Amino acid sequence: MKRGLRKSTAELLHRLRRRGPVFTFKEALEASGYDRGYLKLVLHMLERGGWIERIERGKYVILPLEAERGRYTLHEFVIGSALVKPSAIAYWSALHYHGLTEQIPNVVFVQTTSRKKRRELTVFGTRYRIVRVVTRKFFGLEPLWVEGLKVHVTDREKTIIDCLDKPQYCGGVIEVYKALREGNLDAEKLSEYLKKFGSGAVAKRLAYLAELAGLDMEVPSCLIKKGVVALDPTMPKKGRVDRGLKLLINVELG
Repeated sequence: MKRGLRKSTAELLHRLRRRGPVFTFKEALEASGYDRGYLKLVLHMLERGGWIERIERGKYVILPLEAERGRYTLHEFVIGSALVKPSAIAYWSALHYHGLTEQIPNVVFVQTTSRKKRRELTVFGTRYRIVRVVTRKFFGLEPLWVEGLKVHVTDREKTIIDCLDKPQYCGGVIEVYKALREGNLDAEKLSEYLKKFGSGAVAKRLAYLAELAGLDMEVPSCLIKKGVVALDPTMPKKGRVDRGLKLLINVELG
């Protein structure tokens, strides 16, 4: 059973809880007005008392009154989105969320434009992978409300583009092919996103897979640049070359 708190500490916890279930040391510093040394002691006491739990250095989750330490967890999308800002649930996690794959990823993939020293973390037994992209590739997000909290996930078409950019984070291009074949995707939006993303490798992969899946879409010819790239960079680089697309077909899908 949790012990009672001093009035000032209870008020601090209340102020932090109103902002959401996850807070940083910096946010606690601003909310409390304490000096850093004293705040560290307060947070240590709250953690020992089962009021909060640290999810990584300088970041904490507030535990509900009835929760026992070590037996409570937030939804993985909420935690993943709190690990880095800005953020979006992406790649295999987004593919699964949108019902575009039957495979259940054992890692939560989070996309961001920010630098983060630790790109792989485990929180409450769930593994997270932080993937950094340049600012121009961070778009196509849609809001998602989870446990009363707003997070972002890449939309269906942006998820396809991202997965073709980094097939290692979605189970390989076979998962993208299945999604294109069965996912009722917006071909016009895919083409628009492809232009905005500006990757020749993604354009070549998408052009090949879309035709194979029977999806009629425009692929800008200006993106089909010189140099041969592999259809699936996660697989051995052996196979035939599509001369028109300058694409090494190193996995047979049709």
